[in-house]
Amino acid sequence: MSKRILVTGGAGFLGCHLCRELLDEGHEVICADNLFTGSKANIVQLLDSRRFEFLRHDVTFPLYVEVDDIYNLACPASPIHYQHDPVQTTKTSVHGAINVLGLAKRVRARIFQASTSEVYGDPHQHPQREDYWGRVNPIGPRSCYDEGKRCAETLFFDYHRQNRVRIKVARIFNTYGPRMHVNDGRVVSNFIVQALGGQPLTVYGNGQQTRSFCYVTDMIDAIRRLMATPDDITGPMNLGNPVEVTILEIAEKIIALTNSRSKLIFHPSPIDDPVQRCPDITFAKQTLGWQPQVGLEDGLTQTIAYFDKLLAGANDGLR
Repeated sequence: MSKRILVTGGAGFLGCHLCRELLDEGHEVICADNLFTGSKANIVQLLDSRRFEFLRHDVTFPLYVEVDDIYNLACPASPIHYQHDPVQTTKTSVHGAINVLGLAKRVRARIFQASTSEVYGDPHQHPQREDYWGRVNPIGPRSCYDEGKRCAETLFFDYHRQNRVRIKVARIFNTYGPRMHVNDGRVVSNFIVQALGGQPLTVYGNGQQTRSFCYVTDMIDAIRRLMATPDDITGPMNLGNPVEVTILEIAEKIIALTNSRSKLIFHPSPIDDPVQRCPDITFAKQTLGWQPQVGLEDGLTQTIAYFDKLLAGANDGLR
């Protein structure tokens, strides 16, 4: 059955992929984005569809639309972007959650919240399970994002308990793929851009810190599956790839896949940078019948091809 669906942050990396998927499924899509980190180029190919509508809108202000489902993806997700204006980042997470939850309450819509692995902070538990409360610095430079997302989760569950709003909360771990922002400062895009340009790859710390990387098509599949679950399944649910790699390993893999002669340079670790980050996805496997299908090398190959075309000056609407 066709639905009318709101995607906040719909011109961003995950948002544009989700909008495309929803349109392919035959739904009407309203994409709301203030274009702070999103790009109109990400959705330019969708604008010709009569079932797609773009609204330049900041979620810190109420939005009055009639929809069946809401996906709240609005918030800068890379440290460079969310630390640029930390007060606005907190407002986006907290005021934005209040506004979309108020809308969901009014129109009785299901609502998905894109939370983050950052709610776990620099964890003592490894891999991280959903019942782990985390280890987060509430006053550090990353706190605007970490604590903003934690507060957003609180609001979602309070609206669910108090107003019976139908919620789905996913804690999204590192995701990568085509249409990432070229200057978002995240490790995969940074390394690819540097390797393709023949520049040294910037490694923070000693490179032994670990991350896990989920390809974007796998993540969109998981999000759609979670949204389709019965109302009693609210989350929070970890979504990500449980295969753990060190930063040095991914740097060396990207150098090999790009045939680059780039070397590595080392800089001090950023404040509160997690030493290890990897999801336990048992809940997602059991509930959604889901696990990532795209291996790291295949995903990186596709992402490198995208950035190679982008950096070569191609302007075919894929960005």
